Formats: sequence, structure tokens, C-alpha cells
Amino acid sequence: MMSCVLGFETTAAIASSFPVSSVTKTTSTNTHSTLLHCPTRPLIFTSSSSSSRTILNGSSSTRLASIRCFSALTPELKTTLDKVVTSHKVVLFMKGTKDFPQCGFSNTVVQILRSFNVPFETINILENEILRQGLKQYSNWPTFPQLYIEGEFFGGCDITVEAYKNGQLQEILEKAMCS
Repeated sequence: MMSCVLGFETTAAIASSFPVSSVTKTTSTNTHSTLLHCPTRPLIFTSSSSSSRTILNGSSSTRLASIRCFSALTPELKTTLDKVVTSHKVVLFMKGTKDFPQCGFSNTVVQILRSFNVPFETINILENEILRQGLKQYSNWPTFPQLYIEGEFFGGCDITVEAYKNGQLQEILEKAMCS
């Protein structure tokens, strides 16, 4: 965990300093957290209102906040993900569940896997934003769903659909089920 002091007045000003695609904010008593969704590395900024202070710079003032910067993929999360993807032959990280997909792309991959009648586990990434962002780093893949076969990242929806159409997915799944 790295602590730093940044002289920005708003989260938008912080976001403008990074290649940010979106910003998620949460607030609890005296603490404000902001998750910056960066293409290269998700960052979580937390600031405590008690540590914020205002300083005068000539005729203008600047609000400084003590900010902690975190990578979403902690060593602990990486270890957990390693265990999850290797504990089952087929794991799908998706939006929703296999019984209630909450995204058309996730639903497509679920239907493909069901067509092969292979057992697979699903993890709903909508339930945990840190998991969602950490997985993007773990797989080096920016979107969901993410399919893992025998502990290896296979791909997202488009790759899975293409492999389904050309027969490659069936071969890989048959091999995985036999091992």
C-alpha cells in the first residue's frame, strides 16, 4: 500500500490525471473511496475527511487529501484466484449466475457450456468490485465473462463463440473432462 498526498480539488481532477475510463465512488462515515477504472491498472483512492486540509496558494486555495493507492490485485486475491481456477476444471467469472445471467455475453457463454453438458462453476463478479477489477489484472483481459479451463484463461465471449463454432472448444473441454 502506497500513501501519497495529491493536490486535487475533486475526484474528476484526480481522474483527469490518469487514463481513466470510469469512476466509482463509495462513502462511509468520514471516509470516501473512489475506484478509478484505468486500462492499465485499476486504482482505489481512499481519503478520510479528517485528513483533508486546505492550504492557501496566493489568492486561491487547494484542498489536499491524504490518499492511499491500492492495486486491485493484491497477493491475497491472486492466491485465492489461483485456488479457484485450479479447483474446478471449468470456471466462468460472469455477470450474474448460470441460473440468472445478468448480461447477454455471460448468458451466451453459459448456454455454450450447457450445450456440452460439462460441469462448470460460476462466480458472480457483480457482487464484489475489488474481485471484478482484480480479475482484469489477473487475466490481463478487460471484459467479462472470463472463462478458465483447467486453470488457464481461455477467453471472453467472442473467443468462446469462435472456438465453439470451429470445434476447438469441444476438443478442449473433452480433453479437460478426461484428465
